[in-house]
Amino acid sequence: MENRIIYFSGDATEPKTTGNVIIAHICNDLGAWGSGFVLDLSAKWEAPEEAYRKWHRSGVNFALGEIQVVPVAEGLSVVNMIAQRGLRGPDNTRPIRYGAVQSCLQKLAATALASGASIHLPGIGCGRAGGRWDHIEPILNHALIRLGIPVYVYDKEDL
Repeated sequence: MENRIIYFSGDATEPKTTGNVIIAHICNDLGAWGSGFVLDLSAKWEAPEEAYRKWHRSGVNFALGEIQVVPVAEGLSVVNMIAQRGLRGPDNTRPIRYGAVQSCLQKLAATALASGASIHLPGIGCGRAGGRWDHIEPILNHALIRLGIPVYVYDKEDL
């Protein structure tokens, strides 16, 4: 097992490993779903968006730092992680919340360890959320890699 993040060119909705897989991504705390990586998810599966919207409407544990596990196929789940305050715009150029990313990833680690899953991600927090990879990568290393959880990050831009 690798003890580092493995980087791939490609689409995180097309995991390049076998076994139990979790695809994780960052969501905002407004219930808005419609740009960035979520478009790739929705093109492939309806369940992650439906579950996220239902979660938002319910208001139950819908807050920064919380996660939602959505099974989409045998041995494959999508995890919606709320780690973005609002939407990016002129008055909110960096909606990512690194503390919330850390909280989400700690919860994700428990889920992955319980199911023996590997984690597959786009460059979380660095697109629409306005974050910086040099802040995200150490959080991934601390929350997941140090526990021996395989982590794969996909860069669709390389295609």
